Amino acid sequence: MLKLTLTILLFTSGAYAVVCSMMYALQRSLIYFPTPEVQTDEAQAFRLFNEGLSLKVWATAKTSDKALIYFGGNNEDVSTNISKYRDLFPNHTVYLHNYRGYGGSEGKPTEEGLFADALALYDHLAERHGSINVIGRSLGTGVAVYLASERKVENLALVTPYDSITNVAAGQYPYLPVRRLLKDRFDSHARAGLLSANTLLLIAAKDELIPTGHSEKLAEALNPDHTRVITIDGVDHNSICESPSYDRELFTFFTTGEKPEPVDS
Repeated sequence: MLKLTLTILLFTSGAYAVVCSMMYALQRSLIYFPTPEVQTDEAQAFRLFNEGLSLKVWATAKTSDKALIYFGGNNEDVSTNISKYRDLFPNHTVYLHNYRGYGGSEGKPTEEGLFADALALYDHLAERHGSINVIGRSLGTGVAVYLASERKVENLALVTPYDSITNVAAGQYPYLPVRRLLKDRFDSHARAGLLSANTLLLIAAKDELIPTGHSEKLAEALNPDHTRVITIDGVDHNSICESPSYDRELFTFFTTGEKPEPVDS
């Protein structure tokens, strides 16, 4: 009986080690879902060169002293937002960034790489614009928070944000030692105290991918003097962008630069 028990334990331990090894090896394929390159006449594209890679960035044609950078989600073709943001922010030149490996940009996505590219894009645009504003959505909120902790950002909007990818993954895989295995952590919570930008958080009340508790934890770490948190009822992680409240809140935030009183969603 003892021999059988030891055999079962050894087999179980071995199987668990194999699962952990597979998750470690495949983890970036569970975080990043690169999109193919597309062509559109709705905006111009330019190439940004960083760390030997050519990165594709969409830019609305209107030239303004105000720049607005958009960092999208992990499986998002950012070009689908061109017309919406062009019309929603007529007083900004909007730049939609294709992460390395996404939408015609070279390379493979990693946290370190995405952060380096965000800094490179900011520095490129800072030579052309008097102020830089940022929207980050889902995965892109981690990139946006990092950028705002390293550079001067006037206004920062975070859509379906998280405290850290580590905490989200730990909740999704409670049976795995995620905190030891994860390479790309996107720890926005740790950087929250470094932010000075006027900040708006838009949370989806029915978010099935990033539980609202993670968004709320990030909100608690931000300076309340320049942070506004809006939870939009009746929407999930993807449908939040279809809500009239989404457009209204972003338009008001980037147009006035103020923190108006919350409105019903």
